[in-house]
Amino acid sequence: MRNIALTLRFDGSDYHGWQMQPALPTVCGAVAGALEPLCGHKVKLIGCGRTDAGVHAERYVANFRSETRIPDDRLPFALNAKLPPDICALEARTVPDGFHAAFSCVRKEYTYRLYNRPHRDPLLRRRALFWPYAAEYGLWREAAAGFVGTHDFAAVRSQGTPVKSTVRTVYYFEVEREGPDMYLFRVCANGFLYNMARAMVGTVLYGGLGKLGDVPSLLAGGNRSAAGPTVPAHGLYMTDIWYN
Repeated sequence: MRNIALTLRFDGSDYHGWQMQPALPTVCGAVAGALEPLCGHKVKLIGCGRTDAGVHAERYVANFRSETRIPDDRLPFALNAKLPPDICALEARTVPDGFHAAFSCVRKEYTYRLYNRPHRDPLLRRRALFWPYAAEYGLWREAAAGFVGTHDFAAVRSQGTPVKSTVRTVYYFEVEREGPDMYLFRVCANGFLYNMARAMVGTVLYGGLGKLGDVPSLLAGGNRSAAGPTVPAHGLYMTDIWYN
């Protein structure tokens, strides 16, 4: 029995996130549905993390166990022939038996895309957040830097799956400009709480509007209502993931 890790890329616009849900289209369901006729058996996919409805991935890892004889280098081609056009398998590799897409992960990176123009762009409506206000680049970067380090991130989480601890380590949170009107909010951490990345971006934007004190004090207070809003899912991408 092989343990196979898939690297995927997907547009999450038409899916209710990664996790399998009854009667709802999910990325996991689409990938499993394409894999099963190739493997000749039911497939249990383990994803590297839950993604919300509408969230995208430039790089997402999932693993499954199978006795399929399709070689690693041929499996993405076979799988892509059956996947819908908004999901693509980039790579397949046989990994050690103990590899687990979620538990073996040591850090992840998410990137939030925002475009700053006077008028909305219909071509970006499911790809980036429309922000018609002043782009406070310096204030955004200053607020983002306040999240870096090991903190209790309860102030920027939504209620969801219970967790043992809300302490996480953020390795970097950078705001980059891409072209004349696109901004990238790139954050890397050893783990993310439910809606944490989106709430962090919302808090940074809140700071740019002059509605925020200093971020360390906000985190120390642990009060979700004192932070900024959770920005919409369609601007968020999982962009990288690291394993030991």
